[in-house]
Amino acid sequence: MMNWSGKRVLILGAARQGIAAARWFTRHGAIVTLNDHRSNEQLAGARQELAGYPIKWILGAHPLEALDEIDTVCISGGIPLTNPIVQEAVRRSLPLTNDTQVFLDVVPCKTIGITGSAGKTTTTSMVGAMAQIPMGKRAFVGGNIGDPLLNYVDGMTGEDLAILEISSFQLEQITQSPDVAAILNITPNHLDRHGTMELYTAAKKRILDFQSSKDVAVLGRDDPGAWALRTGIKGKLLSFGFSPIPQGKDGTYIDDGMLHLRQGRHNIPLMYAEDVPLRGKHNVMNTLAAFAIGFACNLKPEEMVAAVKGFKGAPHRLEFIREWHGARWYNDSIATAPERTMAAIQSFSEPIILLLGGRDKNLPWNDLAGLVSSRASHVVLFGEAAGKIQDVFNRQPGKYTLERCDGLEQAVAVAARLAREGDVVLLSPGGTSFDEFFDFEERGEAFKKWVSALS
Repeated sequence: MMNWSGKRVLILGAARQGIAAARWFTRHGAIVTLNDHRSNEQLAGARQELAGYPIKWILGAHPLEALDEIDTVCISGGIPLTNPIVQEAVRRSLPLTNDTQVFLDVVPCKTIGITGSAGKTTTTSMVGAMAQIPMGKRAFVGGNIGDPLLNYVDGMTGEDLAILEISSFQLEQITQSPDVAAILNITPNHLDRHGTMELYTAAKKRILDFQSSKDVAVLGRDDPGAWALRTGIKGKLLSFGFSPIPQGKDGTYIDDGMLHLRQGRHNIPLMYAEDVPLRGKHNVMNTLAAFAIGFACNLKPEEMVAAVKGFKGAPHRLEFIREWHGARWYNDSIATAPERTMAAIQSFSEPIILLLGGRDKNLPWNDLAGLVSSRASHVVLFGEAAGKIQDVFNRQPGKYTLERCDGLEQAVAVAARLAREGDVVLLSPGGTSFDEFFDFEERGEAFKKWVSALS
């Protein structure tokens, strides 16, 4: 563990990760400067959280002179590496880190890291539920979801288990891998940030790059992007998927509707796919992934099954809100890529009124347009991406109606006018929330509020 006493640390970004880092570095004797482009008024909550800590604040911009007399720069996930202040830090040869890297440097217990383009929050939460079952074991779940685990690391012991969801943004800075590293899938996402699929894949792959022969990698074998990385595995490989498991390999698979775990020559039946409590084929895949990850941590099959059967899912992920005038409303605000919207649509057989939009991430919409043309009865577009989506959809017309709105609240009103008994009204935007909201969670909460207010 590095001695941070007296080290001068500049933290870029004052959201959850930056606040956790500021708190931890200060407690460990560092001299902390916290820099954010937002104003003092916008960061009143953050400043209140850190009241009493001797922190210097630089707000309103990212001035390059903030790097003067700095030893290390800690970058929050929302700050791209192309930001001029980050590029200047690199030019000055200043060490870069982030809250995930610091956590991995100091954590005393076994770590699980889970990444992927889709499904990582559900899978991480499910593994967390599995790990809570055994008596006497403490499992900490966080990272890119919930609280950054840096908030809790000083109280962890060697007997605990740390389970992290890790985004591609966080992976860009790590130089240490978790003991169990899982890549669920790699499909087009965040290309507005990474630029190309090659760079996006390289960021995801970093979760494996620093493993040793003692570690375990878990890969989705049905996803070409994840499965292509198996040749670089340094330790034990486990896989999961619907396809047959390779001969002589361990992992999870499905056969005749039953989820199985293979361990050596033993095939252990786990549960029927129809008993997975979450909607959609993609959630059966997430469950297979969670079983494989739990097996890598020596969790007992019967305890894992009990956890899955009692699992309620995470908010904003095909979250049922209410039935109104016979139509059922679902919040899938987490769907910030067209592919995730496609998975949501395929979870329903009912007529769908689809709320689609937000901010585009430079991702293709053509495949979604093809699916919508055969599965949706109405499409309501909203936000910055509405025009781009409409142009794509107009080239693949279907039998659905299409209306365009400025914002999500107006889209809810339009959907309420269109909804009939037996319909599913699905917010699964395909774009990010940043045109109108702070994040997908705020968008989902707003959607739930407006839907709950319908009368």
